[in-house]
Amino acid sequence: MRRPALYSSSRPGRSRQDPAPDATLEQGAPAPVAKPQSPLSSPRMLWAAIAVLAALLAFSLGLAMHPMQRKLTQEDINAAVLKTLDTQVLPSEYAKAYEKIEPSVVRVISYVKKSRLKDNRETRREHGLAKPRQLGAAPGSADAAADEEEVEHGVGTGVVIIDKGVILTNLHVVSGADRISVIFSDGLQSPATITGVQAENDLAVLQASKLPDDLIPATMRSTADLAPGDKVMAVGFPFGIGPSASGGVVSGLKRAFRSPEGKQEMTNLIQFDAAANPGNSGGPLITMDGEVVGIVTAILNPTPARTFLGIGFAVPIENAVAAAGLPPF
Repeated sequence: MRRPALYSSSRPGRSRQDPAPDATLEQGAPAPVAKPQSPLSSPRMLWAAIAVLAALLAFSLGLAMHPMQRKLTQEDINAAVLKTLDTQVLPSEYAKAYEKIEPSVVRVISYVKKSRLKDNRETRREHGLAKPRQLGAAPGSADAAADEEEVEHGVGTGVVIIDKGVILTNLHVVSGADRISVIFSDGLQSPATITGVQAENDLAVLQASKLPDDLIPATMRSTADLAPGDKVMAVGFPFGIGPSASGGVVSGLKRAFRSPEGKQEMTNLIQFDAAANPGNSGGPLITMDGEVVGIVTAILNPTPARTFLGIGFAVPIENAVAAAGLPPF
């Protein structure tokens, strides 16, 4: 096989008559050796070398811009989590639960006409407790007009369970009202009507006539796996202040409660120790997932004061949704 030449002569070709250059050399003298040329002296080889260098340069730049990622280990993940916990303040589980339920909580206000309170005024007058009429005040017309005025009769809490404006609350909050108003979390105020009751569990179902643009109903959760010691939160309008949140735990299940007047006894209640006061009635009792497990309905206080002493009761949500005609879990 013929091998390609590694070098070539730079002299012009000689004729056949020219004597061989070796003939002039003395016998025994070494023949001159031609200096080999560099392979890069060929333009084709030079361009090939340039192409190889360019490829190597592009590869090295690619590695610099996109370095090979090391496979993450569990130690790397643990270190990242610990660093996040050390450098960032995360919201508490109570805060996250409140954030989820807050758009579904409403203030419930019931009104009655003053004429409905006439019997109370007569009773007060008989006992000398009525205010004396102002001198010069004409009887009859002024009193009749005043009797038609509405006064606030009760303030409680409700929770939206269907995005069409269906609201659960306590029956004692709206019972006997001439007019009911609900105020949603965005400030919208709407008239509401009673569409269902469950007197044995002190529950009422309301339907609001006006709805916010983006009404978010609460998520409800079965109480089947609820146990004493589970964290819960009561959300409502205690003494009209709110919405307010108070945290605690489930104190017991299947409790019974008799009203202070002794007129009604409720059973199968959730006992909890999250603070609840007048105004919390009808509000949701939620888990740390922000899901409703009960409707706050009563507090136990053996004294004449209507304040919280550490024992509250809620109707399980299974019973509450039955009042709205919804299937149980």
